[in-house]
Amino acid sequence: MAAENSTSVAEFILAGLTDQPGLRIPLFFLFLGFYVVNVVGNLGLITLIGLNSHLHTAMYFFLFNLSFIDFSFSTAIVPKMLMGFVSEENIISYAGCMTQLFFFCFFVCSESFILSAMAYDRYIAICKPLRYMVTMSPQVCLLLLLGVYGMGVSGAVAHTGNIMFLTFCADNLVNHYMCDILPLLELSCNSSYINLLVVFIVVTIGIGVPIVTIFISYGFILSSILHISSSEGRSKAFSTCSSHIIVVSLFFGSGAFMYLKPPSILPLDQGKVSSLFYTIVVPMFNF
Repeated sequence: MAAENSTSVAEFILAGLTDQPGLRIPLFFLFLGFYVVNVVGNLGLITLIGLNSHLHTAMYFFLFNLSFIDFSFSTAIVPKMLMGFVSEENIISYAGCMTQLFFFCFFVCSESFILSAMAYDRYIAICKPLRYMVTMSPQVCLLLLLGVYGMGVSGAVAHTGNIMFLTFCADNLVNHYMCDILPLLELSCNSSYINLLVVFIVVTIGIGVPIVTIFISYGFILSSILHISSSEGRSKAFSTCSSHIIVVSLFFGSGAFMYLKPPSILPLDQGKVSSLFYTIVVPMFNF
């Protein structure tokens, strides 16, 4: 059955972050400020790295792409979220909802894997510095990046395809500020154990594989740092990795908290707050 024939719902209403009218305008300006900081910071970093030839190294190559992903990720979510604060009904078409879901999943998966690529880059730089230029050659970096975006496309196709063939009968109020996977599954009148299993498997791969890579990389990095004799050298090595560790902790922590648990443990209303971390807060930590 074609995707467009599998639903009788032509549009959805996004419930937004809060149903308290008095909070809408303050929250609008708060998240508008976050978004402006995100856009200016990430675009500024992209421009700086692009124009400065001294920054055309593997580390800044991945940082350039992380900034691009974070800018695009927030742009796919936040403008629609801001509209919800100032609209009576925040309506999104079925096609628009599926499009937002696709790009949301694409950028989330891409960010997961680029963070693991950056951890691998730091491992080579700190543990095998003499082989760094050979190991992290432009060709290797490009292959890693193709893998990052390839996993992003795979995750987005799997999640979006899983949702597109569900049936949405009468209720079209999405209990979220965006078209996310779990609220749409909850809204469907024929979602099944198989649909939840697909979400769990894809999210486990999208979170599990990068986390294992990051933990192994940082295990070797920590071992190398502890063997550095000078306190200045240890401090420099720690500072190189500190911002990446913060981003990894917030991004994967909030993502796992949202998706890798039974819905009864964390209601969707609380899940909306958790999702703010990886959609709005984490993209501001790159600069």
